[in-house]
Amino acid sequence: MSQDLIRTDATGATGGAAAGFELIELADPVAVAEHVAALLLHERRRRPELPLGLATGRTMEPIYRALARQIGQLPFAEGERLRERWLSFNLDEYVGLAAEDPRCFRSVMTERLVLPLGLDPERVRLPDGTAADPDAEADRYRLELEAAGGVGLQVLGLGLNGHVGFNEPPCGADVRCRCINLSASTRAANASAFGGNPEAVPARAITLGLGEIMVARSILLVVTGAAKAGILRWILQGPPTPELPASWLHRHPRVLVVADRAALGRGDNG
Repeated sequence: MSQDLIRTDATGATGGAAAGFELIELADPVAVAEHVAALLLHERRRRPELPLGLATGRTMEPIYRALARQIGQLPFAEGERLRERWLSFNLDEYVGLAAEDPRCFRSVMTERLVLPLGLDPERVRLPDGTAADPDAEADRYRLELEAAGGVGLQVLGLGLNGHVGFNEPPCGADVRCRCINLSASTRAANASAFGGNPEAVPARAITLGLGEIMVARSILLVVTGAAKAGILRWILQGPPTPELPASWLHRHPRVLVVADRAALGRGDNG
């Protein structure tokens, strides 16, 4: 087995699989990005009839760069088939930002995924954060995802307070797509895109709930950096609890955690 690819269970014992989790440890964020991009590409080849569930955030940016490069290296005909059949649903979107605002997730996905891959923007779905009635928009988006057959592979990042998507704690395992108030810690964590000012971060967002996440056929939780080591340890080792929304993933039968050494407390990369 390569020294850069180590499979462990959630307690750190090399070679197994914990209840609900398989863990892959990689050297650094670059290795994580390449590996996750390859998994996304494999998923599109294996189950093209089911949409991908995608996320945004700093953890995801190198993944989308790696994915664009890997798809660009495919034979032309294969790449064209993949683009034509592409369908993905993002987890969330801020409420109140114009669609052309570079800080909204629609703009981020256009820059990071749609343009580099040459995708039809209509094949990369997000909630409409400009909708006059965000609660009605959340219902519409949930129904749109259900009509598409639900998510095949759901990619998740991990918030510093244990959130996935914008499902802030406390959060039950069966909450559905909804409009939610963002916590102060989440707004602070996302402030870098808003001039470093947490108050400039939108106070609300539309997010898929744990209800939609937990019915995905498989889940990929991606974590990098030493700042996430503490919360990742709690998620891997603790029981499910509303105070750590990501801990509900223990109840899903197919969760793969891909993390770098720093996120696992075994290095200083980040």
